Amino acid sequence: MKYVGFFFSLTLTLLVAVGLSINLAGLPPLVGVFDPFQGFWQNTYSEDRNPQESLELEGLTAPVEVSYDAHLVPHLFAENETDLFRAQGYVTAAHRLWQMEFQVRAAEGRLSEVVGEMALPYDREMRRKGLAFGAETKLAFLERTDPELIALMQAYAEGVNAYITQLDPGKLPIEYKLLDYRPEPWSPYKSLVFLMNMAETLSGDSDFAYTNFRNLFGESWMQNLFPEYPEGVVPVVSKERWGFRAGSPRPPRLSYPDSDLISKALPGKEPGYGSNNWAVSGSKTASGNPILANDPHLALNLPSLWYAIQLSTPEFSVKGGSLPGALGVVIGFNEHMAWGLTNADRDVKDWYKITFKDSSRKEYLYNGQWIQSTTQLETIGIKGQSDYIDTVIYTHYGPVVYDKNFMTEKKPVDFALKWTAFEPSNEQRTFIQLNKGRNHADFLEAISSYVAPAQNFAFAAADGDIAMAVQGKFPIKWRGQGKYLMDGSNPDFEWKGWIPDAHQLREMNPERGFVQSANQHSASDNYPYYVFADAYEYHRNRRIDQRLSEMEDITVEHMMELQVDNFDMHASETLPFLLESLDSSHYTAPNLKWIEKLQAWEYQANPDLAAPALFTSWWRHLESELYGSWDSKGLPIVYPAKYVLSSLLQTAPAAPWFDNPATEEQETATHWVNAGFEAMIQEMEAREVLPDSLNWATYKGTVIAHLIPNFRAFSQKDLLVGGGRNIVNATSDDWGPGWRMVVEMGEPIQAYGVYPGGQSGNPGSRFYANLVGKWASGEYLRIDLRTASDREGILFKTTFKPD
Repeated sequence: MKYVGFFFSLTLTLLVAVGLSINLAGLPPLVGVFDPFQGFWQNTYSEDRNPQESLELEGLTAPVEVSYDAHLVPHLFAENETDLFRAQGYVTAAHRLWQMEFQVRAAEGRLSEVVGEMALPYDREMRRKGLAFGAETKLAFLERTDPELIALMQAYAEGVNAYITQLDPGKLPIEYKLLDYRPEPWSPYKSLVFLMNMAETLSGDSDFAYTNFRNLFGESWMQNLFPEYPEGVVPVVSKERWGFRAGSPRPPRLSYPDSDLISKALPGKEPGYGSNNWAVSGSKTASGNPILANDPHLALNLPSLWYAIQLSTPEFSVKGGSLPGALGVVIGFNEHMAWGLTNADRDVKDWYKITFKDSSRKEYLYNGQWIQSTTQLETIGIKGQSDYIDTVIYTHYGPVVYDKNFMTEKKPVDFALKWTAFEPSNEQRTFIQLNKGRNHADFLEAISSYVAPAQNFAFAAADGDIAMAVQGKFPIKWRGQGKYLMDGSNPDFEWKGWIPDAHQLREMNPERGFVQSANQHSASDNYPYYVFADAYEYHRNRRIDQRLSEMEDITVEHMMELQVDNFDMHASETLPFLLESLDSSHYTAPNLKWIEKLQAWEYQANPDLAAPALFTSWWRHLESELYGSWDSKGLPIVYPAKYVLSSLLQTAPAAPWFDNPATEEQETATHWVNAGFEAMIQEMEAREVLPDSLNWATYKGTVIAHLIPNFRAFSQKDLLVGGGRNIVNATSDDWGPGWRMVVEMGEPIQAYGVYPGGQSGNPGSRFYANLVGKWASGEYLRIDLRTASDREGILFKTTFKPD
């Protein structure tokens, strides 16, 4: 009876898959799935059942000891780095092989090979965005410049492949069996593709939407609705003087191409994706030791994006969150320092209109001359069908993503993508050096090789230093450059070089006693270089700044409380105005039950409250009604951020963007406030909920879905969690804080962490989602560094021996 629950979950998954079988080009024979020797029954195990005490690993020069704690977190003890990363590859693959390979397949544009034609549009998009092209560029660069790193990446790959080679067919992850395919060998190239995929996930661009908006509504609307540096900004780094004079050049007089022929646009970065991090000086803590906190916000998936691990050699010992497929620890701490990352959200993707000489597209116009393009044929395998051949043209900017064959409805228009992630870089070296760092100088040296995606690196050290560094490779642009589509034939639209490392945004031991970032504007407005992004955060960072400014005698418990802070600053600055603007005719007996909930709300987005759901519904309907009155002519456009619309509703209620041209009467902000309220009431009536039965957790519906959404039985649903978009506890319906970590750099170090998942990628394992409940309730695990001799709390041990 032990596996009955898993059996029914699997049955449900199979029924869903069968329902999609027409699109998936056929499923494996069910007799194979139910085979008692190789089918799903072999996946109903947990990794602590009959663990191997020792095993041989080819290529090792000395034994590697691995001890697993009660939550299956491995602690690796090796004599040298090469052995360490070889063992890391094996251990990670043992728990996350399918996830590693599936994520790389997705980034390469190879999902059609395993799920069929339904994935073809996605595969074409990824091929045209050039993620594999970027990985190949980086691999060639590393082979020339860092052979030592390539050797370590090769060792990691050989560890993964050793696991694949010895993998019993019956123990093959269940997803391979359901989709009827087998794992491929790992390689350094695949690790680089994985890192390129992270860059893609965290790099936004709205050039097409911005261009359409300006063309449709004019420059005045653009300036008022999309201020580049709004009032009240609390930047990541602020200085009265920068100590250098160089900066952005003057913008030339140029004419921009339009995007009227683009009726669709590729999806940009999910609004709200981001993270929080901060470091507090010992002058503000109860112990006198610095404390660092970090919680990156990304998609909530199972298996989890993160995999907790400790890596130790005689030279260093590091612990924290790793990314399956990449070497080392990405966010974590060692004996001397801790670090954390948030997305810097800088605009490092630009689009150029390409003018080809003729239909062959072998030459394109640049600076008055026809120059050569290159052609790459992309062969996309489709399960059960013939291959699809796509032709991608490359210019000196990058790949031509939009053309007559893709996303333009066969119209003659061509746009190429220029992106810093195509530049040679060495992000993998950054993380390995961070793992071994001892002080602030080592920290800066480590991040100096980091290019994309641009990140805010927070730092705290046992010697007392705290710091923040905005790191990436940032092009020098004239003001406004890259905000709209640019003419690829005109060299005046080219980037003007790179911001020198000495001019990067850095802050160390500020007088206020802390550093913090939450995807807000990077720099104070006196920074001499042009800084732009289409969606800087405006609420989370101000709440964090406010709380850290107020707090004294800070403990790790205070930092945990701040990470799960549910205060909705947007609501606190907006709801009073909405209620004041509500027409008296809405104060009827049926409506009062909802209004009273809002009036009594103290702006905490707690899971059991109705008010957060009511406010969110009201605001969404207000936006929908207002923006629906704008004639976008079916083109993709950008919409104002929450804080901008909230401010304009209150300060410019009669502005032209509030007037509805479809009506004879002059509309104002009040009209849309009331229209949104009416729609909110209608939504609540349609849901047939009562004020006392409505709650935020159910309305928000946070789900931790399997990487293949149709495998619903392998997902976690109906989670009782609060927070929300633009709230410090930034938990939306399908994304949120995927790794919470708090570290006090004392003697000894106190470290805590948790994530919404489990160490195992096997849905039949008790370690698949065992941490979801703790994460949802705001609990943490103690994740201090261990030594090889520690015995307490050890689940089992394995020794890797040289072959």
